[in-house]
Amino acid sequence: MKHSIFLGTAFVAVAALALSFAGGTGTASGVDTSSVGSTTFAFSAPKSVVLAGAVVSPEASSTKSVKDVSPDGEHVAQTSTPTPGSRAGGSATAAAPRRTQLASKAKACPSNVSGSTNSAPSAVSKGGVLGTTSADLSAFAQAMNDIRVAHCLAPIPLANYKYDSCMEQRLFWMAEDPSTNPSSAWGHIGSKRSDGVPSVGCDGNLAGGSGNTGATVAQKWWDSTEHRAVEYRPTFTGNIAGVCILFAMTHGGIPNEPTSFTRAASRWVTC
Repeated sequence: MKHSIFLGTAFVAVAALALSFAGGTGTASGVDTSSVGSTTFAFSAPKSVVLAGAVVSPEASSTKSVKDVSPDGEHVAQTSTPTPGSRAGGSATAAAPRRTQLASKAKACPSNVSGSTNSAPSAVSKGGVLGTTSADLSAFAQAMNDIRVAHCLAPIPLANYKYDSCMEQRLFWMAEDPSTNPSSAWGHIGSKRSDGVPSVGCDGNLAGGSGNTGATVAQKWWDSTEHRAVEYRPTFTGNIAGVCILFAMTHGGIPNEPTSFTRAASRWVTC
């Protein structure tokens, strides 16, 4: 695989450029450009690379490069992949104000929803990188809704979680960088590949690394306060039926990353 840089057991943050959203609309309209931010990287001991995204304000990204090296900005990039069943996360009291407000109106927190998720085509890039599967999308949708309900947020209709081919094309572009450095090409629109191949596809909030799944990246985006604000939007008061969540994930990469090494992108849009 694109081998990790050996730094003992320490983690090192590598600065990345903060750039504004410049992608297309993918499979849905109404893209909110504030939902995409900049990236940071964290390297662990060999064979345990974690790629992580961090969010900055549109104002900051439009004026200067921003390096986010705070622990929260790395949204647990420096810890192990979340284990199944640990989907609540965040502050233990984060949902308390919402519960209190609902109780004052004789209402309870929302219940989860059931149903089927959409499919994804399991595309394969020209370089042989495996793309988003239906299982990836289902795991992400179920985990995101579990997290939302655990924090007294309304679940998003499962049919509103959608595979996005445009974000997947950008993830393929990253994964096909021939460099053995896993952070090469990683980042938002404006990042560059080692071989100079121009960027393609659409932007999104990013997460990835060894051992990640649709469920674990949903947890990582919640565990980052910055990502939570734009991916989960706890303060949203509109009609949840009009919200769509776009998602894409790739497995493996050039020259020899295993399929367990994943890259994921997502964003909140208006259906």
